[in-house]
Amino acid sequence: MEKDNEDQRLVKPEWLEVRKTEMVKIIVDGVDLLEEVRKSKVKDNEVVEAVEEMKRAGVKILRDEEWREVDSVMYKEGKVYVPKDDKLKAEIIRLHYNIPVRGHGGQWKMVKLVTQNFWWPGITKEVKQYVEGCDTCQYNKNCTEQPAEKLIPNSIPEKPWTHISVDFITKLPLVQGYNSILVVVDQLTKMVHFIPTTEKILVEGLARLFRDNV
Repeated sequence: MEKDNEDQRLVKPEWLEVRKTEMVKIIVDGVDLLEEVRKSKVKDNEVVEAVEEMKRAGVKILRDEEWREVDSVMYKEGKVYVPKDDKLKAEIIRLHYNIPVRGHGGQWKMVKLVTQNFWWPGITKEVKQYVEGCDTCQYNKNCTEQPAEKLIPNSIPEKPWTHISVDFITKLPLVQGYNSILVVVDQLTKMVHFIPTTEKILVEGLARLFRDNV
């Protein structure tokens, strides 16, 4: 009784084989994408070479099913090959991404969803760029950064010249050997010193300017 079903084959394996290359339609949100690919006038050199090789050989399958032509649509390894048509690629990604049931699922889920039926060079990168530019996802995605703490204002100085700010104004016309201005501002009184200098001033020279002018 243990071997009653040994060597019994009720269903042939080929009956269960899903042949993607025999798809008649790929409809997403009411749009027949397979028909859109078929109507595209843009041609890739790689596809053109494969078609010409098929015509010369008089076959519909090339290189162990790497390339296959069905109803004027090229398939690469069982997936619809989308030509270099940027508008068509963007439309395919958009329609898959905006599906109410499965859309907005993140980068890798979208790559898996689109590549179920379609392929073109750089498809992963283009899907990633599209997802990163989606306002809805950027607005709703979880924030992984630690919340920022409250801003703490600087304390008010109790006397002049205990808190200062320093900056340079550079790229000025050369006048009397100077082409820059060192600006020193007192944070309490807002008193300002404008000190002529050069762009090549070093730390030692900067300290000397502070000693002599501030």
